[in-house]
Amino acid sequence: MAESRKQLIVAAACACFLRKGYHQTGVRDIAAEAGISLGNLYNHFAGKDAVLAEIAALEAQELAPFVAHLQAAADPVRAVMGFVAAYLDYAARPEHALMTLELVAESVRNPAIALTFAGNREGLLTALSGLLATGAASGGLRRLARPDETAKLVLDLVEGHALRAVLGEAVSDAAGREEVMSFIAHSLGVP
Repeated sequence: MAESRKQLIVAAACACFLRKGYHQTGVRDIAAEAGISLGNLYNHFAGKDAVLAEIAALEAQELAPFVAHLQAAADPVRAVMGFVAAYLDYAARPEHALMTLELVAESVRNPAIALTFAGNREGLLTALSGLLATGAASGGLRRLARPDETAKLVLDLVEGHALRAVLGEAVSDAAGREEVMSFIAHSLGVP
């Protein structure tokens, strides 16, 4: 029961953050959205920052299969392109793209929020960077001066495309997806 109540609060917080923004959302808003009393919310979370930390923990769970895929890859080329395809699908979900936008904006104002989510992104970047380096060393991918920087660019491209698609500024169909895949493959020297 307590776990389902926590999930309800987290879902309510996400809805409020997406609708009003993190900065403009208060714990009263979250409690009202969840249909619970403020005291009940405080039984589960110390405040809005604690709810945000729970969202970061849930994001880490969602990203864990991506990291595992990148770390366990026997074929770096297939693994990188498989990751890009799967991460495009993940990032393109409107709730993910919009929440990413909201959290990035709030991170600029509040470095503590950036730190809350930094470990999630860092784990993904480390795994992708390592696979890019392995792929270059095996000859399957082109040599990269900075695999870590290339990994950031790959994530930026995928997340940026997803956000532009949600905002209606990019094509979100199969052709748009294929263009992103093709661009990344060409940039990495995928045969």
